[in-house]
Amino acid sequence: MRRRPFLDQRRPSFKRRWQQRPWWVRLLLSLLLALACVLLLAVLLGSPDPDTSPSTSAASSGSEATSSPLLSQRTYLEGITDALNMTDEMLSAGSFSRQLMDQIYLAKMYVVVAKEANNLQFVVELSAQVRRAQSILAHAAAHGGTVMEQEAEKAIRDMSVLLFQAQQLRYDISITIMKLKGQIQSLEDKSKAEAEKSTKYGQIAAEELPKGLYCLGVRLTMEWFKNPDLQRKFSDRSPAAQSNLRDNGLYHFCVFSDNILAVSVVVNSTAINSRHPDKVVFHLVTDDLNYAPMKAWFAMNNYRGVTVEIQKVEDFTWLNASYVPVLKQLQNAATQKFYFSGSGNRGTPIKFRNPKYLSMLNHLRFYIPEIYPELQKVVFLDDDIVVQKDLSELFTINLNGNVMGAVETCMETFHRFHKYLNHSHPLIRAHFDPDACGWAFGMNVLDLVEWRNKNVTGIYHYWQERNADHTLWKLGSLPPGLLAFYGLVEALDPKWHVLGLGYTTVDLATIKEGAVLHYNGNMKPWLKIGMEKYKSFWDNYVDYSHPLIQQCFMR
Repeated sequence: MRRRPFLDQRRPSFKRRWQQRPWWVRLLLSLLLALACVLLLAVLLGSPDPDTSPSTSAASSGSEATSSPLLSQRTYLEGITDALNMTDEMLSAGSFSRQLMDQIYLAKMYVVVAKEANNLQFVVELSAQVRRAQSILAHAAAHGGTVMEQEAEKAIRDMSVLLFQAQQLRYDISITIMKLKGQIQSLEDKSKAEAEKSTKYGQIAAEELPKGLYCLGVRLTMEWFKNPDLQRKFSDRSPAAQSNLRDNGLYHFCVFSDNILAVSVVVNSTAINSRHPDKVVFHLVTDDLNYAPMKAWFAMNNYRGVTVEIQKVEDFTWLNASYVPVLKQLQNAATQKFYFSGSGNRGTPIKFRNPKYLSMLNHLRFYIPEIYPELQKVVFLDDDIVVQKDLSELFTINLNGNVMGAVETCMETFHRFHKYLNHSHPLIRAHFDPDACGWAFGMNVLDLVEWRNKNVTGIYHYWQERNADHTLWKLGSLPPGLLAFYGLVEALDPKWHVLGLGYTTVDLATIKEGAVLHYNGNMKPWLKIGMEKYKSFWDNYVDYSHPLIQQCFMR
């Protein structure tokens, strides 16, 4: 795998960090800043130089006018007043409009503090004065004039009385600031707790089997066992169809999944966008529970002549605990308790305790050369993708002696090796660059000849065995994939594989140009929590006119 220099570890900009804060935090910080400005202005206006008398000041003003360094800033200050649309009245020492605005800022802050103290009567009085002052300013602005003394004097006096009362109620500056800091901290804690709840509930929703998918599996199972014609379509394959499964001149794709609807979208979108669908061969592997309904679905539907092979993982008897480290680890009582009872380390996020990460279907990708010993090149696809372009060109890409072709994901720092692996562990630290570029599973070109020559499966076993205590990485198939294929990955054009449609915002122009759209993340398009703005790309390849789809999903 080609290494690229680690270009950008800059922290996010102030503007971006400011916008990421909750709105109420930004409001309170703005009020604090306004309060500080008011206090500074009050100090400057109310503290004349004790060594300078009025007569001395007046006498010296003429002589200093020509020599004052402030004159050199006149143009700059005029630019500020023009940019902020300041009027002469606002700049006047006795400006009523500025006094009203300053009082409004201060009063709004005291309203927040009074609410916190449950002093509702004071909140009502102060809010009424704020509205009164705002009304005076609005009237003056609407008529293009200045705030007159007769209408502003009483408003300023009444507001001053309430602000003085706020001080007597010990809403002074130091206490107010402390309370606002405490309130900000409390709001941030609440925000963090709600974010954790959202993550937990989202993970639970992502793990659950939707009612429609369960219904589809049950009905397809019934169809399979009561309809011998469907069974004969797979048992009585023509010699040509059988030879297609081993013909290296065709385009071979493999998908490992227990989701019938998702797999049908992968096959359908590939077939529709293929220039030669009769040359496309799909190798599907599922589990025993979904084996019959999966066969029933593809026996009932024809995808433009695409050849489909369906196997179940239980038939691969050579995949046993004596050969597969993941299966050996599953026999450990502590591992079973941690991942399946949910009583493991509570400090570990719930997503890492998801049993799907130990599913054999999830790790089957590391045994592709043994599952298909006669094939030389295949394209591995996840079941949460949609194909938008013809993929035949993938089979002509020169991998330059590497085992895999994949799209790199290191445009951001969180997709580098140090985010997936524990680089404090001496084994990881000694063998891998923490800033090495990560890549994504989901659409991968695999040279099985080079795979066998370089014994990638053996490398995968080596690292899995050393991670029995989960100290090298937590869970999933990507971390061991990064280790097993380290230095053996050819970077592909990012247009081949567009990621993020299941958890983040993706540019629409990027989506339109993408060959494969990947809904990686919890918000899958077949779930209710899926991102609505991206569901249409997936829905385009679901046949909602199919009777079984209507029975299970349209009610």
